[in-house]
Amino acid sequence: MMPLLIAQGLSRSFGGLKAVDDVDFAIMPGEIRAIIGPNGAGKTTFVSLLCGRIEPSAGMILFDGADITGMPAWRRVREGMAYTFQITSVYANLTAYDNVALPAQRTLAGPRNRAAIHAAVMEALERTGLADRADMPAGMLAYGHQRLLEVAMGLALKPRLLILDEPTQGLSDAEIEAFMSLVREIAKTATVLIIEHNMPVVMELADRITVFDAGRILAEGIPEDIRRNVEVQRAYLGATADG
Repeated sequence: MMPLLIAQGLSRSFGGLKAVDDVDFAIMPGEIRAIIGPNGAGKTTFVSLLCGRIEPSAGMILFDGADITGMPAWRRVREGMAYTFQITSVYANLTAYDNVALPAQRTLAGPRNRAAIHAAVMEALERTGLADRADMPAGMLAYGHQRLLEVAMGLALKPRLLILDEPTQGLSDAEIEAFMSLVREIAKTATVLIIEHNMPVVMELADRITVFDAGRILAEGIPEDIRRNVEVQRAYLGATADG
């Protein structure tokens, strides 16, 4: 089986700072991959490069075998990449339903089909536990529910690769358990790449973990290998991270 996404020599500099430094990375179809690392490790910059929000200083990105390095973010969405932001980016004045309807419309080819859009929206809201809040303005949702609404918006795009940036931030313990069940379900039909600071979630959920430090990959492996890695323990484990 070939990787769904490959990064080769991926770099991004901001002035004299190398936020991402010559990174090689690959993720397999159906995998749940977690990215962890201390503050300023380059995690969010790295996934921003993958989804096209910023351009690399050097390197190449392949998605399903095609070179997408110069492809704008909106085209990557059409190719099957969806990304939820570290900071919530819902449309506060629109209802939860309408927030999800916007991306749902993009996935339906040909003339707009109201029934199909409605079904897609409600499916995404139900999967994220927000169906009973469909008519509520997004800005009135609790922060954790806004995070879940972003996931619903991503699901409405029917992605092949779903990238989640700090998705459990603001969720209760019960909501985190439901979220982990949801990610496992998503992974049956899509690949999931998750940046997460909650280490119990990472260790329980991820098939493999990639550890960033100072813009480079410090370690990569299954959760148990990462837990035992002395360099990872020294750089990150036992501390919280965000960035």
